Amino acid sequence: MKNMTLSADEELIARARAYAQAHNTTLNQLIRDFLARIAGQPDGEEAAREFAALARSQAGCSSADWAFDRREIHRRKGPS
Repeated sequence: MKNMTLSADEELIARARAYAQAHNTTLNQLIRDFLARIAGQPDGEEAAREFAALARSQAGCSSADWAFDRREIHRRKGPS
């Protein structure tokens, strides 16, 4: 993890620390979460919701009687 230095008004920092404390977290964690959100890195729950939505919206293409067979997969793959 890379360190960074931020400058902000003392009163703003004090209010942000109080907010973090009231929410059982740290100012550092709040800032990391904010950066991840604006940079497009979904958190675990958001990623799970997105995956579930995609899984529901994509139609399957396997026949009803299909079953996974590891040996068949390796036969189709062939030697490397």
